[in-house]
Amino acid sequence: MTDIITLSDPRVAGVAQDECGEPLVDLRGSAGAGLRLDRRQADDQGSYAHLRSGVLRRLVRAQRLLPAGVRFLVVEGYRPPELQRRYFEQYAATMRRAHSGASDERIRELASAYISPPEVAPHVSGGAVDLTLCDRDGRELPLGTEVNATPEESAGACRTAAPGITAEARANRSLMARALTSSGFVNYPTEWWHWSYGDRYWALLADAPAARYGPAAPPRPTA
Repeated sequence: MTDIITLSDPRVAGVAQDECGEPLVDLRGSAGAGLRLDRRQADDQGSYAHLRSGVLRRLVRAQRLLPAGVRFLVVEGYRPPELQRRYFEQYAATMRRAHSGASDERIRELASAYISPPEVAPHVSGGAVDLTLCDRDGRELPLGTEVNATPEESAGACRTAAPGITAEARANRSLMARALTSSGFVNYPTEWWHWSYGDRYWALLADAPAARYGPAAPPRPTA
């Protein structure tokens, strides 16, 4: 598979799901195993700080592969279905304004390059994580764009293999990719920060017989 497969591709929706039952775990407690967590996408319920337990284990394993002094900075993990739906509809509306006359199918394709359709969204499964790199003091390293930069505002530099970014940013993206792919993650190539394991997109790219994770129920609010 050499061409970019977007999340609107029917092949993604066609992947079977074989829910393994792994729980969502909260990175804000001891389960976080020393991972740094950023609050820019924090929600009132703390959903953003949750990942499937198997995803967390792989993320911790990937962090051990980073050089001394470099760490992952987790921006967002699990996303409730209603929030995913709202994000998608808002960006689809932006695409309709920018591409007047485009078919609904084309708008869905354009929108899914940045926000996943809710029914196949990796974040809703608890299997996806948006993250970047930082130093031991939490200062972010150059990765070419901000996390969650849109294709429009970044002139396409949000794509993982985008040309035109600095050599330092390219090296940092490669460093992150080596650690995460070695631990079983796949990247969504329109977003350098988005990596997943166990969801439908992962299953398609990894040629797995089925996704390990279906949509997860939101975590219960902490007292």
